[in-house]
Amino acid sequence: MHTKQEQKVSETRHMAKRTAKNSVFLDLFQNKSYLLQLYQTLHPEDTTATEDSLTDVTIENVLTDNLYNDLGFIVNNKLMILVEAQSTWTMNILIRILLYLAQSYHEYLQRTSQNYYKSRKVKMPKPELYVIYTGNRGQKPDKISLSKEFFGGADIDLEIKAKVIYESGQDDIINQYILFCKVFNEQTKQHGMTREAAAETIRICKDRNVLREYLLEREREVRAA
Repeated sequence: MHTKQEQKVSETRHMAKRTAKNSVFLDLFQNKSYLLQLYQTLHPEDTTATEDSLTDVTIENVLTDNLYNDLGFIVNNKLMILVEAQSTWTMNILIRILLYLAQSYHEYLQRTSQNYYKSRKVKMPKPELYVIYTGNRGQKPDKISLSKEFFGGADIDLEIKAKVIYESGQDDIINQYILFCKVFNEQTKQHGMTREAAAETIRICKDRNVLREYLLEREREVRAA
C-alpha cells in the first residue's frame, strides 16, 4: 500500500512526464489551419497556398527526442524545415538541421519513387531552413551557417544556412508559440512540472490571447487528467 504522500509524489511525477512529452510545437502544427498560418507568416507574398497544398513530412522518432522538436512540410515546391531551439543556445543545431535535411530528402525520393542511382536527374523541392529560438535573444545572429560556425568561414564543399526566428512584437502564430514557451517556463519555475503549472500557463496565455483557440482544447485535457 502507498501512503498519501507517496501517491502525491507519484501523481506529480506522472504529470511532469506527461507535460514534458506532450510537444505543443508538433501538436499545434499538425493542425493544417495552424500550419498554413505558419507558412503565411514566413511567406506573406504567397497567396496561393491552401491547407490542401501543405504536405506534412515531419520525421518521427528518427532524429528527435522529447527535448527537441523538428517540423517538416512541403508546399509549392518548397521543403520547409523548422527546428526548435529551447532556452539553451548551441550551434550544434546546425548539425541537427543537416541530418534532418538529408533524411527528409531520402524519404522524399522514396515517396516519389525516384532513383538517384540512375542517370535521370531527380527532382527535389527547394529547402528553406529555420530555427525557432524560445529563449532570450541577446546578441544572437539572424542567420547561422555551417561553414562560419564550424570551419571558420572557409569555402567548404557542404554548406547549411538557417534563419533564426526570435520573439517579436508581431501577433503571428510563431510569435504566439514563443510567448507560450516563455510563460510555460516561468510557471514551471514556480510550480515545477505539475498540473498546476500547465493550468496556469493556459490561463495566462488565454488572458493574453496567446494560442487562445488551441489552448481552449488543451485546457479540457488538463482538467480531465
